[in-house]
Amino acid sequence: MTLLPDEENGAFIKTIVTFNFSHKRLDQFLSETETTASRSKIQRWIRDGIVSVNSVVIKKCGHKVMEGDIITVKVPNVPSTTLKPENIPLDIVYEDEALLVVNKTSGLVVHPAVGHTSATLVNALLYHCQDFADFENSIRPGIVHRLDKETSGLLIVAKTEDTRAFLSKQLAERQIKRRYNALVWGCPKNLTGVIDTSIGRHPKYRQRMAVVETDAGRRSITHYRVLKPFNQGALLELDLETGRTHQIRVHLSHIGNPIIGDPVYGGRVKWLARLAPKQRPRLRKMLEFLKRQALHATELEFLHPYSKQYHKIKVPLPDDIQEAISLLSRPN
Repeated sequence: MTLLPDEENGAFIKTIVTFNFSHKRLDQFLSETETTASRSKIQRWIRDGIVSVNSVVIKKCGHKVMEGDIITVKVPNVPSTTLKPENIPLDIVYEDEALLVVNKTSGLVVHPAVGHTSATLVNALLYHCQDFADFENSIRPGIVHRLDKETSGLLIVAKTEDTRAFLSKQLAERQIKRRYNALVWGCPKNLTGVIDTSIGRHPKYRQRMAVVETDAGRRSITHYRVLKPFNQGALLELDLETGRTHQIRVHLSHIGNPIIGDPVYGGRVKWLARLAPKQRPRLRKMLEFLKRQALHATELEFLHPYSKQYHKIKVPLPDDIQEAISLLSRPN
C-alpha cells in the first residue's frame, strides 16, 4: 500500500481488494496489507470514520470486503517532512526501467518514520533514481516490502506506481519468494520444519512482537532447514509463507534458537549467560563485532511486470555473518 497526497487531509491510503482477500473482515484485510499499523490502530481508524469502501464510510470492523472493492483510509497525523535526496551508497544488484533490487546493508532504515526522518533507503533512492518523481509526495515511494533496520539483504523497489501495484499484488498472493539465512544459537531438534503460530504485539512490551493466542494475532508461517550445525549454533535457511513484523526473529526465539546478536529476542547477553565459562570469551568476541541480528535476505524470486518472466536473484552472506560462522566453526 502507498501513502498518497490529499490537499485537504494530508494523505490517504488507497488499495483494491484482490481475490484472495475477498470475504475477509475489513479490519483483518487492512491489518494484513497495511503492515505499518497494528490491528488495534486499524480498528480505531474504522470506528473514527476515516475508512471508506467504494467511497462509503464504514464504521464496522467486521464489514466483509469483496474482490474489486476500493478501500481508502484518510491517514491522521502524517509527518510533514519533505523527502530529500541523499547521496548514500547503494548496492544495486539489478535494475531496469520498471524496478530495481537493492542489497541493503544492516543499519539502514528502509523508509522515513518517527525518529528516522532522513538517511533512509528512500532518501538514497531519490538521489539515485530520477524516475521516482511519481512518488515524490509519498513517505514510502516504490517500497513493496521491508526489512528491519539491522537485517541485511535483498529488497525489490518499484520505479512506477503500476509496477508497485503489480508487485504488491504478487506479495499479497504469496507469489514473491523470499529466502533468508540466519545464524542461530543452538540447533533445532528437527533439521527441517515448519513454524506455524499466531504473532501479535507483546502483551507487556508493546515495541516487541510475540507468539500469542490465535484470536490476538495473525497466522504466521516460516519454513526452515538446517544448512550447517556448529558446536554452539547453526546456519539456517528460511522461507517465508507469510510476512509479519519480526516474524523470523520471533519464530526462532519461540523454538528456543534465537538469532545470534538479536538484542530484542534473546540473542545476546541472555544466551551468553547460559554457556559454560570457558566457552564465553570466544563467543563474546563474536558479539563484539556482530552488533546486530545475524539475519540476511539472501534470495528473491518474482514475476517481472513487463517481461512476465521470473527473475531469481541471490547474494552472498555479508562479511560480519561470515566472520561469525568462522568463529563458530572453531573447536571449543
